[in-house]
Amino acid sequence: MLQILVNGDQDKALKCHEKALKIRLDKLESNHIHVAYSYNNLGTVYEKKGEYDKAIEYYEKSLKIRLDKLGSDHIDVASSYKNMGIIYSRIGEYDRAIEYHEKSLKIFLDKLGSDHINVATSYNNLGNIYQNNGEYDKAIEYNKKALKIRLDKLGSDHIDVAISYGNMGSVYWRIGEYDRAIEYYEKSLKIRLDKVGSDHIDVALSYINLGNVYFSKGEYNKTIEYYEKSLKIYLDKLGSDHIDKGEYDKAIEYHKKALKIRLDKLGSNHEN
Repeated sequence: MLQILVNGDQDKALKCHEKALKIRLDKLESNHIHVAYSYNNLGTVYEKKGEYDKAIEYYEKSLKIRLDKLGSDHIDVASSYKNMGIIYSRIGEYDRAIEYHEKSLKIFLDKLGSDHINVATSYNNLGNIYQNNGEYDKAIEYNKKALKIRLDKLGSDHIDVAISYGNMGSVYWRIGEYDRAIEYYEKSLKIRLDKVGSDHIDVALSYINLGNVYFSKGEYNKTIEYYEKSLKIYLDKLGSDHIDKGEYDKAIEYHKKALKIRLDKLGSNHEN
């Protein structure tokens, strides 16, 4: 799904976790498992702030302690591998991201079983990486695995199922299967409308996705319709805790695209 973060809250979280780390380092050994928790928490904050080098630094410190204290097959080690995989995916180092996610997946499979929701998350993460890397057959394979587990374990109307549907839609859009992409995007949108409401940022993301597919199909009226629905949500949320300037700029980008379509394809005198 799309995550909107408020920098002020992250700065407060950073200070709290730094204080906790200092106390733990003063009171405990430097390789104590609680110190690993603090390093992991700091890595999470830096990840949310977009400071990926620092996130990697703290995640690696946490991972080292967890490996030393808990062993290579512990669930917390799997979580550390997953965190590392997410970071490397964010910075475009897909081979390293796959390596970490596969390590995480192996532990989850061994410890939790093939139908556990954490396994679905690993499949989801790998599917996204393969999509970003242009390996669309593998992306479909892993996203289908994630979707099946989520449907079985969470039910057909869960928000994580909506994420899987959205991921499937994205892959089919990229390979030019537009009708299948629309099918999955509409399933994702329906769940989001039911679960989070018509004015949620994730609904705006669904509208953008549908607008993109209709643009690719050359159906410009629908493209404009969905882009402008998305823009309305972003504008309504601007200034709240749900959106930052970067997301607003993204919405404006799609609105400008919609306006250009209107002028180019429908004529500057077209009436809504």
